[in-house]
Amino acid sequence: MSELSKIDVICDMSKFTSIKKELSELNVGGMTFTQVLGCGVEGGTRSNDSQTEKNPEMALLPKIQVSIVVETKRVKKITDELLDKLYTGHIGDGKIFIYSLDNAIRVRTGEEGVEAL
Repeated sequence: MSELSKIDVICDMSKFTSIKKELSELNVGGMTFTQVLGCGVEGGTRSNDSQTEKNPEMALLPKIQVSIVVETKRVKKITDELLDKLYTGHIGDGKIFIYSLDNAIRVRTGEEGVEAL
């Protein structure tokens, strides 16, 4: 198993402050926030009735994508805390994607792997 993992969180823009605060409290060394447009299986609707009324065209909603790279052994703790912050029980709570990384290199020093974080 890789010792580095990337976590991407895609969620509503209103969660920006709470996610940033949570990641800071978890001592995540760096993060990237990007404003994106997207939708999931709900097709861009914010209603719980999306299963019965399918939109003919998807509506792309404003979201944020938060990307972090951490030691793999920290992934469970970080994702558990993020799930707690993101969960409302409504459509559009978001998604968390976890990837194994082969390596990370700090350009300035040439450090690799966990040391590069």
